[in-house]
Amino acid sequence: MNIQPDNFKISKIEDEDFRNSVGTMDQAGKRKWVFPRKPKGKYTNYRNYTSYVLLLLFFGLPFIKINKNPFLLFNVIDRKFFISGQPFYLQDFFILALGAVISVIFVMLFTVVFGRIFCGWLCPQTVFMENVFRKIEYWIEGDRNKQMKLDRQEWDAEKIRKRLTKWSVFALMSVIITHFMFMYIVGYEEIFRIMGDGPAEHPLKFLGMIGFAMTFYLVFAWLREQVCTLICPYGRLQGVLIDKQTINVYYDFKRGENRSKWRNHENRKTVGKGDCIDCHQCVIVCPTGIDIRNGQQLECVNCTACIDACDEVMEKVGLPKGLIRYATEAEIENREKFRFTSRMKATAAFLVLLIVLQGFLMYDRGSMEAKFIKPAGSTFFIKNGKITNTFIYTLLNKTNEKKILTIRVLSPDNAEITYFGSDKIVLKGDKMLKGNINITFPEQEIKLSKQNIKIGVFDEKGEMLDSFETVFEGPFRLLL
Repeated sequence: MNIQPDNFKISKIEDEDFRNSVGTMDQAGKRKWVFPRKPKGKYTNYRNYTSYVLLLLFFGLPFIKINKNPFLLFNVIDRKFFISGQPFYLQDFFILALGAVISVIFVMLFTVVFGRIFCGWLCPQTVFMENVFRKIEYWIEGDRNKQMKLDRQEWDAEKIRKRLTKWSVFALMSVIITHFMFMYIVGYEEIFRIMGDGPAEHPLKFLGMIGFAMTFYLVFAWLREQVCTLICPYGRLQGVLIDKQTINVYYDFKRGENRSKWRNHENRKTVGKGDCIDCHQCVIVCPTGIDIRNGQQLECVNCTACIDACDEVMEKVGLPKGLIRYATEAEIENREKFRFTSRMKATAAFLVLLIVLQGFLMYDRGSMEAKFIKPAGSTFFIKNGKITNTFIYTLLNKTNEKKILTIRVLSPDNAEITYFGSDKIVLKGDKMLKGNINITFPEQEIKLSKQNIKIGVFDEKGEMLDSFETVFEGPFRLLL
């Protein structure tokens, strides 16, 4: 059996010059278009299943609500944020910021242990590229050889028809993805309303959507693997985080070298040949156009297409699978088993502490937030032996339920509250309300010119929802 690459020519790279250039550009800096063969195999199937789940979540989550709240919403314009149906406000920004820090540390830990597996399995760029746009391309233009043939041929009727069809479907998918992305910003109801009103009613929003759709089209129709190799900062970050104990897609050079073409009935070990039969199938299926046999490279996104291609060849020639596999550099070089390093343990411990803190803050943030602030430039006034201060209250209802609220002074005692309106404050769900109250104390209760007081907000059942400490002003008193 002699497996030859299909119309693929590759020159041997000496002295690791490949590390000084991008695999998809020639020496003159001109783009070398990548035509990967459609992968197949165990890992490809697993990756497809993962992508289908992620795509289902992306297109389905905007329509899911919990307690009448959207499951996920990041409305920066109106400053409304919902995660798992829980509302977050600017007052909760520190919680969101901590969540962002946790996400970054998790990605770092994930990269330290599993390398760039996120890029090949979970990254939106890869999911959309490989499981939406690439499959559309295979459906319209065919697999690798047909695409290369179509690329070389003149602009005849067949090429124009196929290219226009592909570009049109790409544009349509970009528009659909854009609409769903905006659903995570303004909600699906608003998107349907904008679509019903038409572009003339919302020209700025329409232009914004067109701009994002054109960006998506440019990324998936033209930039493609260049996003992973030249634009995405995560690819650069991995070079700092990965070490010899990191699990990555590796070529077992100790088993594979010296590589040589396959000859039937030849004992390769006897003649000093390795298991790699130099068929280039691992290169042909690579979506970033690299040769994994050159070692770990910036362009590798751990998509496992080379593993499936190599395993298929090894099975056909009767050699053991796993010539290319998930492994650590230490395992390949020294046959060391994977171990959880001190750096991994320290990062994991810090991550767990942050997650516990995040959970406590989420649990402790309450359903109501109240603030009582004295108006700028205001002071106290005394009448009939009583001292009065005016306060501006700000009440934020973090639930979907209407609240009927009352305000009480918890300390000191003997306070009187005068409302500017009804003494029952009605606050609708997910709303903020501002108003004024007067708080009055007998003179003998106020011992200091600026005395701390504590004010509580209670619901109609008498349960305290929140409290706030502020300063009550009185006349200057000389303490003897």
